[in-house]
Amino acid sequence: MKRRTFLCHTTIAGIGSRLPFCGPMAWAATAERRFHVCLSVEALKDDPGFLPLLKDAGIHAIWLAGYFYGYWPYALADLQATRAQIMAAGLEVNLVNVPLGHPGDSLGSTDGAFPLTPPSHWKMARRVDGTAYAGTSLHEPATEENAAAIRELQKSGFRTIFLDDDFRLAPSPGQIGGCFCDAHRDAFLQRGGYSRPRWDELVQDVRDRRLTPLLRDWIAVQCDQLSLSFQAQQAVLQDGALGIMVMYLGSEKAGIRLADYTDVPFRVGELMFDDASFGRVKGKTDELFSALFHRRFARPELAYSETTAYPAQSLSARHLAAKLAISTLADVRNTMFMSGVSPFPKPHWETIAPAMKIQAAHHRKLAGHIPRGPFKHDWGEASRLIGDDQPFSLFLAAGVPFEVVDQPATAGWTFLSDYDARALADSKTMGKGTTYIHRPSVNGPIPNGEAVEETLEALFAFKHRIKDQLHHVPHVQDDVPVVCAWYPTA
Repeated sequence: MKRRTFLCHTTIAGIGSRLPFCGPMAWAATAERRFHVCLSVEALKDDPGFLPLLKDAGIHAIWLAGYFYGYWPYALADLQATRAQIMAAGLEVNLVNVPLGHPGDSLGSTDGAFPLTPPSHWKMARRVDGTAYAGTSLHEPATEENAAAIRELQKSGFRTIFLDDDFRLAPSPGQIGGCFCDAHRDAFLQRGGYSRPRWDELVQDVRDRRLTPLLRDWIAVQCDQLSLSFQAQQAVLQDGALGIMVMYLGSEKAGIRLADYTDVPFRVGELMFDDASFGRVKGKTDELFSALFHRRFARPELAYSETTAYPAQSLSARHLAAKLAISTLADVRNTMFMSGVSPFPKPHWETIAPAMKIQAAHHRKLAGHIPRGPFKHDWGEASRLIGDDQPFSLFLAAGVPFEVVDQPATAGWTFLSDYDARALADSKTMGKGTTYIHRPSVNGPIPNGEAVEETLEALFAFKHRIKDQLHHVPHVQDDVPVVCAWYPTA
């Protein structure tokens, strides 16, 4: 059908530049879209008009910045006073902790005294090349001090806490994580009964992104460490909820065993935090790709977006508004606006607030329904364990309905990242009714595979080649970048 007719029959998100819980989380079973803002004490302290503005915009809850990797940037008394101020305004209030720290400034604080690295009694991490960095590694006493902080915050009345996405064991997306210091080396070798030369073998496996049994074991150990740390902090909360914020395409290679977090608040990972990155069509589809992947593990009512600008003014209001469509398409019921410890410019809300109402109305109709289509979104084991986090995502903008798969598809066209495509070629496994689409840079032969450039021009040409096989599903015939989500049950 042509685009004008299509608009009447299905849901479109245009992607051009226009575009165990209980107690405190009583809303968790609702299908309604809810909107949250993460703020610091300093953002609310001197502006009495800010809270009414947020409430009028449709914000339901404020998440205050709490405990940061060994520091209390804001006194408990200030957190308590701000909590009372928020509750008096009729909004819910929760906390975000940053438990391990980030390898660089990801806070955007206007206060030069804000600590950017953990205290000196916390140990530095080591990358696989031996270089040192601060943050995203687990040494004593990080877990103990974070658990003690949660205990104090609970005494102050806080019951729902997110661990920010620096709670991971990789410095950034696309890296195989873990701390490669001497202490972690010795513990790993002893645990697995490995000889000392096996360490050099592991280091080479990581550098070459070679998924050997040894590397699998290393990744499993990292996941064990992070999950145990989460559980130790979770155990401190009484009648509350601890959630995890996961970075862009965050998965096992960063120590995040996603299956361990299916029943807790879960923020899906996104990445495009400024106009330069989100303004590109590929930026939008990468962002949607990550959200769709993480929703395989996150219950929709416990799922939160990473609707982030960083620094706070770097993403225009219209792009922040456009980000809301990603949560609708992925059935992420909670939008979490974030911008470090500095808030969005206040005029942004004049654009964001109306968009919130529009997306909430769309979401009300689509919540619980699953998008279906012949294009398959797949992010496999190789991508999760050793991949570089460069998904083949642009197919989402081809105007053809899609669906997310966690098992090999039996029909349609499955789009593969380079690492998943190479793993399929190496396995010699025959396809089971689907055609695998991969970039031409991947050397074949890939069973039932076809090489397609990841460009809009190539994808539109591919769509025209298969048009006779699309007659049974609504799709956009025109060569315009559109995400087409089709919900037959709606």
